[in-house]
Amino acid sequence: MLSLLWPWILALAPLPLIYRVLRRPQPLEVAALRAPMLVQAANHQPTIARSQWRKRFLFITLLLCWLSTLVALSQPVWVGEPVAIPTSGRDILLAVDISGSMERDDMQLGGRKVNRLVAVKSVVGDFVVERKGDRLGLILFGEKAYLQTPLTFDRQTMQTLLNEAQIGFAGQGTAIGDAIGVAIKRLQERPENHRVLILLTDGANNSGQLDPLKAANLAALASVKIYTIGIGAESQEEWGLFGRQITNPSADLDEDTLTEIAVITGGNYFRARNPSELLAIYERLNELEPIDQSSETIRPVASLFYWPLGFAFLLALCLALTNSRRSIHA
Repeated sequence: MLSLLWPWILALAPLPLIYRVLRRPQPLEVAALRAPMLVQAANHQPTIARSQWRKRFLFITLLLCWLSTLVALSQPVWVGEPVAIPTSGRDILLAVDISGSMERDDMQLGGRKVNRLVAVKSVVGDFVVERKGDRLGLILFGEKAYLQTPLTFDRQTMQTLLNEAQIGFAGQGTAIGDAIGVAIKRLQERPENHRVLILLTDGANNSGQLDPLKAANLAALASVKIYTIGIGAESQEEWGLFGRQITNPSADLDEDTLTEIAVITGGNYFRARNPSELLAIYERLNELEPIDQSSETIRPVASLFYWPLGFAFLLALCLALTNSRRSIHA
């Protein structure tokens, strides 16, 4: 729907006509001067017609230029259809392990072997895009934990930063407790019933300053609910000096601690042995942490002032070109 923010400006439209009437020159009464040749030139019809056409063209162009400028000043806008938006959602921090062990190729994605971090990016990236209405943030941790993305509604930027994460950027160790500590610090000022941390790792805490269980107790005091996910296959075929061997690539995964962290904070522990299980976990998380919806709507507004302003500029340019050509011929 087209609308004007300042429609009263259009009341100035008759101003040039009023000025023209008030400033009309008074007729001069002078003695007639007989000049037959000049009278004959003045009565030349093509010259008179051309002069009248120029006057009409100048008047119409100036009038359109004036009206277009007024329309631009009145701030025309296009008001779109009502769009429902969620007014409240969760404040969710995603803590992703980027330690050296995440480089292990024990995941199958699209029929090819990939490392654990690639599988996480594929699944978590889709989860991020789907959480419309939530504030999402990203914590990356290895030997140290740091906030990569603060809580934001900008899901596309967060997905991009997640995809740019590289193994080893935060060191080779795993500081689970420090990652929880960073999350508590960032969530403690948010509404109590909306504080959620999803922590994903493939190992055990072996770095950092804060013990994971102590961090979990602090999170419980701060009303931060933690969902923990242990990632990694349970069996993998490898070839060595003694032929084919079946190993457990997730032998270092500390499931007991991850389970205890979830229990202390009121969350859940999940085990992801492959991308399909990881996808199912995030679908389950969507059910456990639904997005609060509201009936509040907004109407998108697009400014259109540049269209009439551009038209006025073109008319002014046309007048300038016409006057310049007339001066050259004169």
